Amino acid sequence: MEPYKIQILETLLILSIYVILYFVFKIIINNFLKKTSLERDRRKMAIRTVQLFTTITAIIFLTGVWGFKQNDIALFASSILTALGIAFFAQWSLLSNITSSILIFFNHPVKSGSYIKVLHKDFNYEGEVIEMNYFFVHIKTKENEVVTIPNSHFFDRSYSVIENKQNQTI
Repeated sequence: MEPYKIQILETLLILSIYVILYFVFKIIINNFLKKTSLERDRRKMAIRTVQLFTTITAIIFLTGVWGFKQNDIALFASSILTALGIAFFAQWSLLSNITSSILIFFNHPVKSGSYIKVLHKDFNYEGEVIEMNYFFVHIKTKENEVVTIPNSHFFDRSYSVIENKQNQTI
């Protein structure tokens, strides 16, 4: 059999395994997280994160099938890890917002539906957190304005949680 036909078969095999794992992981993670006290938005973010890592793994396998050298793959992986490392320290970076969203997801008491007040002298507003995604936290104020805060700024500022999702005062 010709080499390119073998590569096509291997590619189809990897893509089919990827699609199967994509849906299996989604179901398993969603069922597991439903048993925890995480709200729907956080479950969606966890599923997206696992799917991102599954996609990256499939891409790495595909690069191996199509003849990329191990040195090239290692260079690519180290470049990605370096960019993520910089993202932890660079406040202006989009990657900083993504890494901050992961930290907010696991370590921050604010959740979707929380009513919060910003404890910062330059930003005087309060409202309900209506959405949290990879890049921004969206807050709806009393005046029905939607304020978007980059995750990196949301992570490094202080907030007072006035009410949680169940309307219980904290």
